[in-house]
Amino acid sequence: MSGSEKQAALAIDIGGTKILAAVVSPQGDIISQQYCLTLASEGVEAVIDRLLIATRGALDKANVDLSQLKGLGIATAGALDTRKGIVTASPNLPGWQNVPLRDIVVEKLGINTYLVNDANAAALAEYLLGAGRGTNNMIYVTVSTGIGGGIIINGELYSGVDGCAAEIGHMTIDANGPECNCGNRGCLEVLASGTAVAREAIVRLKRGERSRISEIVGDKLEDIDARIVGVAAKGGDPLASEIIAKAAYYLGVGLVNLVNIFNPERIIIGGGMSHLGDMLLEPAKRVVKERAFKLPAQSVSIVPSQLGDDAGVIGAALFVFQSAK
Repeated sequence: MSGSEKQAALAIDIGGTKILAAVVSPQGDIISQQYCLTLASEGVEAVIDRLLIATRGALDKANVDLSQLKGLGIATAGALDTRKGIVTASPNLPGWQNVPLRDIVVEKLGINTYLVNDANAAALAEYLLGAGRGTNNMIYVTVSTGIGGGIIINGELYSGVDGCAAEIGHMTIDANGPECNCGNRGCLEVLASGTAVAREAIVRLKRGERSRISEIVGDKLEDIDARIVGVAAKGGDPLASEIIAKAAYYLGVGLVNLVNIFNPERIIIGGGMSHLGDMLLEPAKRVVKERAFKLPAQSVSIVPSQLGDDAGVIGAALFVFQSAK
């Protein structure tokens, strides 16, 4: 790495399914990256070990060492105490309660480390470099294994008192709905996430309902995920289409709440479910048009992410550049 590039940052995005480590330039360009599976069920220590392996892979590919970097940004899901660097709770990372992740990583790597919610990081990236450019007030919603969010108000990332703001996936949509991993009932996440879509498909197939999904996975119902349901829906499968439409409806209800409360210029939809495109977004937009207050519904544009799966890791690096000034 040349001298002009020495202010790059290391960034890690810990998701419910995979970990992505990357070396990122101040302009948001990914210089190198390394993936590994999260395998969160194996416990906190095992995930951290894989995080470190992915980190070494990204550094080796970029041919840099830690001393050449501005710092390390870690983006992860859940309620975080960003000031203390603690993951207080993360519904999609079992056993992650009050984990002092920042201090653990600092001890192992010896680099200035900053912790940020993954959806907040993605919101920052989309605001500065992606679909949010040109706005002052926008909301990013990631719809994937879980559902998260990030909010930009007057050009600044809104984090709340403790850094826990924008847990969009855990707004209550149905007070008597199914239990969420967070312990509440009827959260947006348990109704509209990729996990919710897969769960609904499995339940209905076990009841004996027919679907092309069965042809795709055979007897291995445990292999069903939102991507497979989406493939079947795009192929015209009625059951899969109904499941996606139901998730889109609940997503739309959640967006109505955001539109009425925040009156944003733009809402950006990212995460794995966003790959469904109009199949997900158009029904959600219709719900907003039908149920939100007329003026803010007319003012908001609801668009897909531009940075895609890289938004979180790019945002984690940008968070380093902002925090380390």
